[in-house]
Amino acid sequence: MSQEHDDRHWAIQAAEVEQRMLARIPENKIRQRLDPTRRAVELLGDPQFAYRVIHITGTNGKTSTARFIERILREHGLRTGRFLSPHLIKTNERMAVDGESISDERLVTIWNEIEPILQLVDAELEAEGETALTYFEALAVLGFAVFADAPVDVLVLEVGIGGEWDSTNVANGDVAVFAPISLDHVDRLGNTLTEIAATKSGIIKPGAFVVSAAQPAEAAAVLADKAASVAEVYKPYGDGWHLIDSEAVAGGTKFSVQGLAGVYHDLFLPVHGSYQAENAALALVAAEAFLGGGEQRILDDIVRAAFADVASPGRLQVISKDPLIVLDAAHNEGGALSLATSIRETFNAPYVVGVVSILAEKDAAAVLSELEPVTSEIIITASSSPRAISIAELEETAIAIFGADRVRTSANAWYALELAKEILPRNGNSMIVVTGSITLVGDILKQLQREESSDD
Repeated sequence: MSQEHDDRHWAIQAAEVEQRMLARIPENKIRQRLDPTRRAVELLGDPQFAYRVIHITGTNGKTSTARFIERILREHGLRTGRFLSPHLIKTNERMAVDGESISDERLVTIWNEIEPILQLVDAELEAEGETALTYFEALAVLGFAVFADAPVDVLVLEVGIGGEWDSTNVANGDVAVFAPISLDHVDRLGNTLTEIAATKSGIIKPGAFVVSAAQPAEAAAVLADKAASVAEVYKPYGDGWHLIDSEAVAGGTKFSVQGLAGVYHDLFLPVHGSYQAENAALALVAAEAFLGGGEQRILDDIVRAAFADVASPGRLQVISKDPLIVLDAAHNEGGALSLATSIRETFNAPYVVGVVSILAEKDAAAVLSELEPVTSEIIITASSSPRAISIAELEETAIAIFGADRVRTSANAWYALELAKEILPRNGNSMIVVTGSITLVGDILKQLQREESSDD
């Protein structure tokens, strides 16, 4: 069997597995429960205890922070696992071993091993009048099994939503990491920062080392209280560590960090945005906490090599320089604010055309209001997600904020991007920003892959 034929065989089977997973209760219908996931991993021999864990939650920045932590640990010589949510193009992206998304073959093989256990738990749940395991519950179990099979030394584990009842919380994090917390998923996490932070603080386990980015006062108070009662060490931003400075430079961001165990000067990230320097500082401190209890400085060569090799797909991702096209998966108010700040500070573009789709459960008006001051024109479209706000409804919201003369519509994401190219002034500093939902960014990346495959 040729390698090409072999790859096609596994790709077909992986697509079938993905469809079986998607037939479960969808990701946006998460159940606030942990026992079913705990039951499934228990029957599998608790694979989540086969390696050490760095557990990450927050509202914005947690995916990039997870990527940065994993890269430092890998450069340090550890065999790493990385579990992220959600994916941009295919499920495999969520589970990476040594920085590489798992293969279709590994996905299918491990799924076939655990599916009988999942079906057993499904039957138990249904006998009790409960719903079967959801998509994300099954995915979390799959991830834990994949990393135990690899095997890995350490898993950098991003929560799906919240923390306390998130399926990833059957693991015990040696280090608990909190990216910035803001209002999002209020229908499930709570209507206030205090309630949201309380749910997220559930990832703090006895004896953990806790590090946190700068937080709003309400969230900071909740984390401090929980850490005081459970954690071994709590190091919020400003308590022994902080970002010293950052600046946009050619190809990315230059920054310096006061870490827990030393100062790291003139680091470089090949990604854009001052907020990414903040994520990198948090990642560096989390790595210090994991590798040496916050008391051992990481070698400069390791830190520099790790950060110089990071990527953050879908976060201020430049996919074209002429014209300048940037993808950013900002899908809530906090993310949109960070994007707007980056448009001003990093790109300094006087004319910006936005291509936007937003999911129904999000605060579309808040997202658009943050984008309005930095966006000259906006093209409303719809992503492939069935949860996307209809073009007509989102257009109405956009007109109320931007005015009718600055709002256009297009039937799908790719057409919207082509329209943006047509109307963009060619003055050298103009740019197109595709944003509003992770699904929209994924749609564009998938189409780019198809175009590249067609060219090949």
